[in-house]
Amino acid sequence: MNVFITGGCGFIGSHLAERLLDRGDRVHLLDDLSTGSMQNIAHLVGRPGFGYRIGSALDVPLVTELVDSADVTVHLAAAVGVKLIVERPVHTIETNVRATEVVLGAAARKKKLVVVASTSEVYGKSTSIPFREDQDLQLGPTSHSRWAYACSKALDEWLALAYLREKGVPVIVTRFFNTVGPRQTGQYGMVLPNFAAQAVRHEPITVYGSGEQSRCFGHVCDAVEGLLRLMAIDAAVGEVFNIGATHEISIRALAEQVRTAADSRSDIVLLPYGEVYAAGFEDMMRRVPDVSKLQRVTGFRPQTSLEVIIRDVVEDQRTRLAAAAGSTHLASART
Repeated sequence: MNVFITGGCGFIGSHLAERLLDRGDRVHLLDDLSTGSMQNIAHLVGRPGFGYRIGSALDVPLVTELVDSADVTVHLAAAVGVKLIVERPVHTIETNVRATEVVLGAAARKKKLVVVASTSEVYGKSTSIPFREDQDLQLGPTSHSRWAYACSKALDEWLALAYLREKGVPVIVTRFFNTVGPRQTGQYGMVLPNFAAQAVRHEPITVYGSGEQSRCFGHVCDAVEGLLRLMAIDAAVGEVFNIGATHEISIRALAEQVRTAADSRSDIVLLPYGEVYAAGFEDMMRRVPDVSKLQRVTGFRPQTSLEVIIRDVVEDQRTRLAAAAGSTHLASART
């Protein structure tokens, strides 16, 4: 199978590409490196069946060429991370909606399968826990850029399903819930890698808000497994699926577990949202997926324990710290 992945140099995309190559598929990636990194795919370069292009998912001729050459497109390219979303709402909306339109338009020419990656953010301020794919969405006011990402990804979903109904494009929509693991950075506000990076450096672990808000963290390997299974099942076409773990933990408790796993001397510090984001920033107290639909259709549900997830992220951050220290030492030696 030939698979085209937009945002392929990103965290999830690089893991997906690796799994596909391991099972003998051909993979071509596209990334503009705005949030992805060549480091994520360096170990894949040169492998049989692997190729990549540095460019934008907004480039219609380029995307059309790559979609045409693939059997399936996995559209992961998007503006990601709360920090980026709050600081650059125009970029968020334009990138998410327009890129999805470009991919779907290219797929419509030959009715190619497209998997559109969405997010748990689309559930917005809903308090109906656990979140089910068929429940109503509840977003905040347009005056708060916090909701621009959720709205843009919800529009991506509507657009994908509209292309299915009107133009016959086979689509699958996946809503990821706090997917974490090796290769993920905390640059744009991702909480677990940020905690792990602070812990391995014995710096204060900064928890935003009260720390009582809770989330469910799923391992990237489980997210990739869910994707692969959905891509292989005809019954998944035209459907929306939650992909995530269901073990819930408060952010304060997460910080404590990270500190323990890293054997860290870090203090845990609470920071009001107003000191980090714009005034009026809203957060959700709970976000828990119902993954029964994923399990019913594919026979799979994420199972990796939180302990293993934290261990993997801490080890990844230790590796990054050691690499940074080595680079600094080398640079000093040269001078």
